[in-house]
Amino acid sequence: MTDSDAHKEFDNGLILFKTGSILRALGHFERSMEAQPTPLCASYYAYCMAKERGHVTKGVALCREALTQEPGNPVHYLNLARIHLLGPNKEDALKVLREGIQHAPDPELAALLAVVGVRKPPVMSFLHRDNPINKFLGILFTRLGMR
Repeated sequence: MTDSDAHKEFDNGLILFKTGSILRALGHFERSMEAQPTPLCASYYAYCMAKERGHVTKGVALCREALTQEPGNPVHYLNLARIHLLGPNKEDALKVLREGIQHAPDPELAALLAVVGVRKPPVMSFLHRDNPINKFLGILFTRLGMR
């Protein structure tokens, strides 16, 4: 496969990715990675692989590698945060999004950060947020519409 074919595969994968066909995009990114691996392709491939095949740790590693090669590209931060959101790592996703906004400001990063959201402060600030009293009061106040 030539470089232009690899570039076409990446472009086709990107179109499918943006339309939401992650599984179909995965095949295109995979072929592009085999022919000519680039950090951008690796980043998208990592997310697709994590989402469709469940290889979250492998996806995180691949995306972090792409991020070290191109630290100024906001797409890598966005895809890494999306991978973290697939698992139970919401805090890691928030950390990556904030880091991405500092290094490479981008409206997509800000939008995802707004969607993921920030936690409300604990009801009783002198207690840790994991304290059962804080949890119970937070749930109670939310159900009563007081929070």
